[in-house]
Amino acid sequence: MTANDVATPLGRHRRVATSLALLAGGALALTACGAGQISQTATQVAAVNGNSVDVGDIQLRNVHVVYPTSEEYSIEPGGTVELGFTAINSSSSVADELTGISSPEAQVTIVDEAEPGSTEIAPQTALGAGSSVDTTFADPLLPIQLITVEMADISENVRPGLTLPVTFEFANAGEVVIDVPVDAGSELERSEDAVSEHSEGE
Repeated sequence: MTANDVATPLGRHRRVATSLALLAGGALALTACGAGQISQTATQVAAVNGNSVDVGDIQLRNVHVVYPTSEEYSIEPGGTVELGFTAINSSSSVADELTGISSPEAQVTIVDEAEPGSTEIAPQTALGAGSSVDTTFADPLLPIQLITVEMADISENVRPGLTLPVTFEFANAGEVVIDVPVDAGSELERSEDAVSEHSEGE
């Protein structure tokens, strides 16, 4: 290609066509390199609502304040909410027991604590609180015992989207403090949608 060719419209057209061909070839090469490989997003699992922490042989998973869906529970200050979590005992031989849960933001009660063995976690089993949705993080083949944990007289700091400190105590694993998120709930989502629609209208 001569200097005159580049300066003419025909020369510019040839130069653009050559560039497009090179870009297309690069895209095909990248596609070929990725063939047969599983993308990162394809192997990602859905995020859970809660927080996680390990203490001793106990693995606490999906710890969160359950957003109220019935009239017996309320997220308003002074109300009562449920605590959801899964506590997995990874030990192959030693059992453990959940002996207490506390928080400066509420009065925590293990409702089933009076029943013998209700808070014991045998080796390779789990203890769960909340609905079945709240405990699905556990291995489906892992035996799990469900209990109810309530947080009463909650403070004004227990609000959707915020976190609060909660202390778990186990007979063998010991004590651990975890920042527990409060579920946002569908009502907050609807409220945000309404604000968004109102802003767009303006």
